[in-house]
Amino acid sequence: MVKLSVNINKFATLRNSRGGNNPDVVKAAIDAQLFGADGVTVHPRPDERHIRYKDVYDIKKVITTEFNIEGNSQEQKFVDLVLDVKPTQVTLVPDALNQITSNHGWDTITNKKYLIEIISVFKKAGIRVSIFVDPVIEMVEGAAETGTDRIELYTEAYAKEYDTNKENAIAPYINAAKRATELGLGLNAGHDLDLDNLNFFAKNIKGLDEVSIGHALICDALYLGYENAIQLYKRRLSL
Repeated sequence: MVKLSVNINKFATLRNSRGGNNPDVVKAAIDAQLFGADGVTVHPRPDERHIRYKDVYDIKKVITTEFNIEGNSQEQKFVDLVLDVKPTQVTLVPDALNQITSNHGWDTITNKKYLIEIISVFKKAGIRVSIFVDPVIEMVEGAAETGTDRIELYTEAYAKEYDTNKENAIAPYINAAKRATELGLGLNAGHDLDLDNLNFFAKNIKGLDEVSIGHALICDALYLGYENAIQLYKRRLSL
């Protein structure tokens, strides 16, 4: 069954907007696990506008499932954090400084030398590595040459086209996933997956290991409740 990792950044965004510790981000991580999530994802950024570096250390103390830290490995502070915390997985995202949200995958051909070097740093520390990749065959093939364990397919394009033509929307992801499997890469996916488009994606992407979902799940939790939202997303992955 495809694993669900809940990205809890939005809990931190809400907390930081008011100060104090409400909502409690560490409790959000604990509850995600209690409510059935297979993992917890955080994406600290240099300005700590949502997840703070201290949060990452605090969550590490209570995590009982998989811990996935996303971020820009070109920031030394991020690299040091990951090597110190040693999560189950690090997901490398080519974010620019102060970027609102991730919006593209790695150019694995242009950045091949750099990716080989940084991936080896994390793998030597015993951390599974995944890199953000667009559903482009050449980028998948390039990823396989970097030594990464997995790729995470960036799914914004799929989500945008899903309502108008879901067959067209899913096609490049099917091809990319097939090639990744042929090359021995593990397969994650994330960005704008929600209760409407998740099941179709999961049913059509063979070999999918894990999805990481934050924004949509937390928005649904405002209306449906946190536990119920996690269970609904889990159900979409198992139908």
